[in-house]
Amino acid sequence: MRSPDFWRRDGALPRLLSPLSLVWGWAAERRMAEAEPFRASIPVICVGNIVTGGSGKTPVVLALVKWFRNHDRQAHVLTRGYGGTEVGPRAVDLIRHDSARVGDEPLLLAAEAPTWVARWRPDGAVAAQETGAQVLVMDDGFQNVTIAKDISLVVVDGGYGFGNGRVMPAGPCRESIAAGLARADAVVLVGEDTVGVGTRFGHLPVLKARLVPGPEAADLKGRKVVGFAGIGRPDKFFDTLDEVGAEIEHTVAFPDHHPYAKAEIEELIAEAEAAQALLVTTAKDAVRVPAELRPRLTVLTVTLEWEDEALLSSVLGKVL
Repeated sequence: MRSPDFWRRDGALPRLLSPLSLVWGWAAERRMAEAEPFRASIPVICVGNIVTGGSGKTPVVLALVKWFRNHDRQAHVLTRGYGGTEVGPRAVDLIRHDSARVGDEPLLLAAEAPTWVARWRPDGAVAAQETGAQVLVMDDGFQNVTIAKDISLVVVDGGYGFGNGRVMPAGPCRESIAAGLARADAVVLVGEDTVGVGTRFGHLPVLKARLVPGPEAADLKGRKVVGFAGIGRPDKFFDTLDEVGAEIEHTVAFPDHHPYAKAEIEELIAEAEAAQALLVTTAKDAVRVPAELRPRLTVLTVTLEWEDEALLSSVLGKVL
């Protein structure tokens, strides 16, 4: 799904839906209060968010895997595998598995670290620790009550924040902001805070970071492009294309995790060729494109850079 525009700011419709938000929030709080989570024998680092949609969790997970590798710890990734059919626990195999089986994000994660798909997270944790994991980095699952977390990081997009601040369906929040931040050990603020969300963090450590376009960006400067994306907030990708100097002919936004049909991509290819433009998308989208058409795409990757690695080390250091 794509986040409704009215989730960005308050207004008549969010206020009208607010009674339903009270029910949603109450159910979330009750689920948390009654939970008896499984405790793994290795540290569990949860990377999640309070709002629905893309906030930059996957690049954060990849950056944490790298951090633990640099500190001589074997980190495995645990994920639900949203969009895939696999129940698990299953180690993601880049040769045998595709996005229809395990989801798109697990394929990106498995390229960097052993990655486990498990609908029931405790089973995935046990499988990981039995195969040599020293640390488990949990992709999403901040509201998942089945497994205990040693450190919980809430990822916040500096350009979106918490939207209008209301709980679903009146806003984008999966639970109340206060309840979510009360369980967090730190906030990861991705990008410049243009909406003033930093005032909501209280005394939590704030790990500032930014997404840096990959080496493909140099080839896009001054080139005509047709961009498409089916991620939580496609506009973020289109803004990145503009920032790297691409001449944007047209953009097409799809729902998050959209499974691309061959005909859809062929139509986009034809449009790009007619405009003498490159067809550009994200790495997350590319794995959902039929394999035979991927060579026709240009993929713009991004990586996460920390503003203060010393602060990151102070937050993660306790699990070493």
